[in-house]
Amino acid sequence: QVQLVDSGGGLVQAGGSLRLSCAASESIDNFRAMGWYRQAPGKQRELVAVFISDGTTNYAESVKGRFSIFRGNAKNTVYLQMNNLKPEDTAVYYCNAGRKFSSRDFWGQGTQVTVSS
Repeated sequence: QVQLVDSGGGLVQAGGSLRLSCAASESIDNFRAMGWYRQAPGKQRELVAVFISDGTTNYAESVKGRFSIFRGNAKNTVYLQMNNLKPEDTAVYYCNAGRKFSSRDFWGQGTQVTVSS
């Protein structure tokens, strides 16, 4: 069982920035992918950004150029830097990870991001 603790959400004005963090109970090197999804009220959960085990990253089109996912110095933490936030970025953001050679995914508890106009 992988434990993911995500944090860093909050209330920010449009144009502002937030940094989310996700701390895993084991090394990121054990995962095939680790990243962030978000779910706005009445909408499906969607991929925001993901860090792949081969070192590549993928982003949703709506956040390209504004969000950046990166590993921290600790071997078990991934960050999501969110700049130039827009009201449409308002959602609960969930950390997600899946071990290599396994199809099972694990989820953090979620952190609320609210962007006011």
